[in-house]
Amino acid sequence: MTIRQRQEAEEQARLSPYAALAAESAGRAHPISDCELRTCYQRDRDRIIHCKSFRRLKYKTQVFLSPMGDHYRTRLTHTLEVSQVARTLARCLRLNEDLTEAIALGHDLGHTPFGHIGETTLNNLMPGGFKHNHQSLRVAEKLENEGKGLNLCAETLDGIRNHSGEDEPKTLEGWCVRRADRIAYINHDIDDAIRGGILKPFELPRRCLKVLGETHGDRINRMIADIVNTSMNRPLVEMSPEVSEASDELRSFLFAYVYHDEWRKKEEARCDYILSALYEHYLEHPEQLPGEYLEIVYTEGPDRAVCDFIGCMTDRYAIDQFNALFVPNAFDKK
Repeated sequence: MTIRQRQEAEEQARLSPYAALAAESAGRAHPISDCELRTCYQRDRDRIIHCKSFRRLKYKTQVFLSPMGDHYRTRLTHTLEVSQVARTLARCLRLNEDLTEAIALGHDLGHTPFGHIGETTLNNLMPGGFKHNHQSLRVAEKLENEGKGLNLCAETLDGIRNHSGEDEPKTLEGWCVRRADRIAYINHDIDDAIRGGILKPFELPRRCLKVLGETHGDRINRMIADIVNTSMNRPLVEMSPEVSEASDELRSFLFAYVYHDEWRKKEEARCDYILSALYEHYLEHPEQLPGEYLEIVYTEGPDRAVCDFIGCMTDRYAIDQFNALFVPNAFDKK
């Protein structure tokens, strides 16, 4: 018996009957030989961690654009926090922690520069619209590995695509990530907003704090514990009505006072201008796209290729490209 087979047997004996077992995976679009050491979901996790799109997350905005402070979240640290919360849920509910981790690490691979500002811009420009969860799936299936994709398991791809949006994950592991994503951003965005002086602790809605807790740690623990207690030995991953209502109210508060507040509008307009200018430029000059996107121009059209190129940019790369294309160099006569 190989180490992988032993792990698969341990999953069968230890995990909930509602868990997704590695030995029963629907497999990959392109079959590969089994690894002697790792299960298929462990291999998915490793493929995601080692891919270029994952590394680029450290230079992509979470909420605050190009923050100068050392302690504000980026898209990468958000991803790690989602992974931690989701793995805790999966472990407590006896679900497959390896699959949960793979989905969590890959869920934002397709997120745009400048966070949801960039997503809104590309959604307005791209025929047919743009959603970051669909783009994360596209990155995993096609754009990574020089157009070959990461060749992930069907369950991992399903969780990545359905971590947000109207469609629901097919596995409870996918649901762990979907719940963890919201838990993570609600709490760390409050933390960053207070650090940035956008919010004061006393401004947070008291009814929510009474249910969820006064501190960052208390609120995360309350949400996680509530999901575990509500979902234990059941084929679901959900909060109790009381905690769900308080969490939704806190999320609405963030949309009103952080995500859509007046202080963001000027910066959002600048980000929109940069990405719109880049989109129009490359749409008019697709021959200037990097080589890996030229094939997409011919197979799927220039809009798709330009959207993929811009969607993969980091904040600083988008700014650098804008400066190189549209900002004149200073005249220096020797």
